[in-house]
Amino acid sequence: MPLKIFHSPEEWASKAAGGARSVLSVGNFDGLHLGHQRILQRVVERARADRNLSGIVTFDPHPLHILRPGQAPPLIETLAQRLAGFSNAGIDAALVLRFDAALSRVSAEDFIRTILVEKLRVAAILVGENFRFGHHGAGNVELLSAAGRQRGFDVEIVPPAQIGGQIVSSTAIRRAIADGNVADATPMLGRAFSLTGEIRGGAGRGQKILFPTLNLAPEQELRPGLGVYATESVLDGRVYGSVTNVGTRPTFDGRDVTVESHLFDFSEQVVQGRMEVRFRRRLRDEKKFSGPDELRAQIARDIAAAKDYFRQFSQ
Repeated sequence: MPLKIFHSPEEWASKAAGGARSVLSVGNFDGLHLGHQRILQRVVERARADRNLSGIVTFDPHPLHILRPGQAPPLIETLAQRLAGFSNAGIDAALVLRFDAALSRVSAEDFIRTILVEKLRVAAILVGENFRFGHHGAGNVELLSAAGRQRGFDVEIVPPAQIGGQIVSSTAIRRAIADGNVADATPMLGRAFSLTGEIRGGAGRGQKILFPTLNLAPEQELRPGLGVYATESVLDGRVYGSVTNVGTRPTFDGRDVTVESHLFDFSEQVVQGRMEVRFRRRLRDEKKFSGPDELRAQIARDIAAAKDYFRQFSQ
């Protein structure tokens, strides 16, 4: 069954399957990392066991974009990616609440009563131990559990995922990616970090004097740290090994950050369409070269290093 997407509690109440009760989780779920995946799995398991509707309540934009814009994190994924992740996990329905000043003023008690209980008919809610909600973040798991006992729904606290004794979090993932440590982010995400978007025409230097590249205009807010990476580029469902430069092209006095990928065993002329770039390993920092010849020689070494990485990866 495809994921049902609702944009108001009223829409959920009128269109959700037969007015069924729901098993829910609430949060931003940025990155859908291993901790999030554990929660989604339990939501689906509990909903199916009791023949309830499995659902997620999430927010767009991220609340900090409204409450404290200067502190808002660059998001790991787009809303479309999050929704696709919910669907792949087997979730039945998602409520995407537009986060604005009015929603920020809703108290924790009113959020429980008017949204979770009256509109979504919650039977159980699953959250992490640090879950906060409502005006000024006044709601916590203790308040939620007390409300559940009073209003007839269960609250399950899902322990965080850990890797090597470290708790998996969106913050840790953002830090690793921003620092260029994309390989460290992979086990926390359960997959490689990827950028998606439209292909854009470049300056044409790659075709003329270097190596041909495809230029991506990423949809995501988060970018890997400047540098050169071993990547996989996905075009029309086909995966190509690739080398990707995230940087400003300092050899040519560039200023804007670009994402340029050279695909192995690919010779088509492509100037538009969608592409995904999956970041596997950082190869080196971006640096300025004396000219095209020196840059060309370094790119050749980068390609060799990336191909060697993929050979080892496939063994």
